[in-house]
Amino acid sequence: MRLPLLALLAKEPAHGYELKSLLEQTFGQAYPSPNIGQIYVTLQRLERDGLVKSQDVIQTTRPNKRVYELTPAGREALAAWIEEPSEGPRVRDDFFVKLALSPLAGVTDQMALINRQRRHYLNLMRGLSKLASATDRDSRISLLLIEGAMLHLQADLDWLERCQEELM
Repeated sequence: MRLPLLALLAKEPAHGYELKSLLEQTFGQAYPSPNIGQIYVTLQRLERDGLVKSQDVIQTTRPNKRVYELTPAGREALAAWIEEPSEGPRVRDDFFVKLALSPLAGVTDQMALINRQRRHYLNLMRGLSKLASATDRDSRISLLLIEGAMLHLQADLDWLERCQEELM
């Protein structure tokens, strides 16, 4: 949550509810809606770490609001994050650990594990397909997020086939 908030603040100062709305607008329903409490706690930590600074803005008809903006250190941290490659493949896949260790735990039917995981992935794929159909075609970022998740799921399904071939 830290670095996406810095990215949003790079454009202009904002308060927590504005940042929550920007995240929701940018990613749509495909991305879990952030908890406003988490946003404010993260903003406080960013301020403590010197990456943002804040000031109270007085409002006459509403309670005052705290507006946050990037510091030079925040801009440097944001630039470093954007330039840094993201994590690659999941080597510590939770399902694969279960599959590999299941015989040690007394589970002898690894095919049942594979089939259960396959059903789970297919259900997720159906849900993403429905979400994609319901998403406004103009929401390119949201649609790309959904498409990426579906491609990852398809790769996971292909990999389950490979596990099944190898373990049969």
